[in-house]
Amino acid sequence: MNSVINLEKKFAKFSEHWSPKVIAEMNDYQFKLVKFQGDFVWHSHPDTDEVFLVLEGEMKIEFQDRLVIVKAGELFVIPRGLEHCTRAAEECQAMLIEPRGVVNTGASTSELTATNDVWI
Repeated sequence: MNSVINLEKKFAKFSEHWSPKVIAEMNDYQFKLVKFQGDFVWHSHPDTDEVFLVLEGEMKIEFQDRLVIVKAGELFVIPRGLEHCTRAAEECQAMLIEPRGVVNTGASTSELTATNDVWI
């Protein structure tokens, strides 16, 4: 892919929450857009770190020992294997940067487990 990607237009193509959409790849990494609101499930990613770049809104990332708030224009890296739960009181739009094949619920399975590798 060698064209400009307009994030606003890509976000306009979907409305569902907790269902990341791939917009680009670099080497073995995918850039995914996601919208979310409410509470996600506790989970971890044993094989990879997870990056959240908040583009609009605010999210909270709860760990067993602390709570991190990430606002629009901020980025946070969750270390591999660290159990966490993401949430947002109001709709939040973020970009995820992670290796190809990472499932949104990590090693857990729930009703919020999204179909992987969906491109928009």
